[in-house]
Amino acid sequence: MNALLQNEAERFFATYNEEKVHGLRVNTLKVSPSTFLNISPWELDPIPFCSTGFYYRDAQPGKHPYHAAGLYYIQEPSAMFVAEVLAPSPGERVLDLCAAPGGKTTQLAAMMNNEGFLLANEIHSKRVKALSENIERLGITNAVVTNETPEKLSETLEGFFDKILVDAPCSGEGMFRKDEEAIQFWSLDHVQKCAQTQKHILSCAYKMLNEGGTLVYSTCTFSPEENEQMIDWFLATYDDMELVPIEKEHGIQPGVTHWTNTHNEQIAHTARLWPHHLRGEGHFVAKMRKRGAAKRWTGKTATSNVSKAMWRDYETFINNTIQTTIDGTLYAFGTHIFALPYLCPRLDGLKVVRPGLHIGEWKKNRFEPNHALAMALTKQQVQAHLPLTFEESIRYMKGETLQTNGDRGWILITIDGYPLGWGKEVKGVVKNFYPKGLRIK
Repeated sequence: MNALLQNEAERFFATYNEEKVHGLRVNTLKVSPSTFLNISPWELDPIPFCSTGFYYRDAQPGKHPYHAAGLYYIQEPSAMFVAEVLAPSPGERVLDLCAAPGGKTTQLAAMMNNEGFLLANEIHSKRVKALSENIERLGITNAVVTNETPEKLSETLEGFFDKILVDAPCSGEGMFRKDEEAIQFWSLDHVQKCAQTQKHILSCAYKMLNEGGTLVYSTCTFSPEENEQMIDWFLATYDDMELVPIEKEHGIQPGVTHWTNTHNEQIAHTARLWPHHLRGEGHFVAKMRKRGAAKRWTGKTATSNVSKAMWRDYETFINNTIQTTIDGTLYAFGTHIFALPYLCPRLDGLKVVRPGLHIGEWKKNRFEPNHALAMALTKQQVQAHLPLTFEESIRYMKGETLQTNGDRGWILITIDGYPLGWGKEVKGVVKNFYPKGLRIK
């Protein structure tokens, strides 16, 4: 870093003696930033390069019921810039190829307003669980989660996507201040291995991008081999890809052209986030567009396969409990019913972890709603809801039974109007359906 940064090195190294910064991003699928600022228990400062992001200090937002209600996602501030660069629109077909734990995926879904199709893929089976849970908690309905290799996806979905994010696995230098484990893993050999992996992932992503499509590549490392040199290689390999300039404000710096082997001047269109130039950790971002013709996707979209008996019990539940229609293509996986996003392709042969919104399960000729459905609704969309105080919501999240005066059947449990999960009210007793795996120990 001394050799790379020269007279900036002293300022850069000084940041390692400073306190690391913390951020949360408001989930606009549930609450607006202005409304959240009014109800926030903590003092928040805006992150200038993300309109929904805020810095916080001396707080533990992960332990508040608002976190369980999916009102925000705790995220490193610099990482929030990446999805802002991709900027997907409602209705588009979007891929987050290396998606766990889900910070950027959930940000993309909010920008899409739950409209269109979002595929969140994670190759590591242990990490994909956290991704799926975060998608559920934030009430996302237009996403499918897969646990696949990039090449397997590229065989099935060639030319399918309008926008692709490759937040590539990297040597993690930009996270040294935040994560001591990243230091233990680092070596020059690790940098080279990461670069080889990144080339493979980018090649698969290129194949899945349609004509005119946008590809954003990002890492959380300072290494030129994984950043400027990676983009230089990619542009030389795929000559129909062009860099799109990224707007650089609030301390965001351009990529460094003389760190490439070719001194490619276009590399200045990429962006670097340095801890000595802004309040955040290290990140690199490149935005590219596909000019050339792409092979058109020729696959089929998914169609409903729900049996008449399942449909009847599902409809009975909906009529008795919910005051809105549920968008998507109803699809049965065994006894479980999901709502696939409308643009969802057939997923035959892929390892699917979460095929859209998990609506519920058919149990002994009756329908039981899933927690994911509760998280995707509002109190206005159900026949009945039970508002809880802060103390009552903690009891609910511990799995305790609640007492009421009613007999309304399935009810939405809420805090300050935001859903926490389901309860079943029978003769003044509310049976707790908060998932056991999420309960406070």
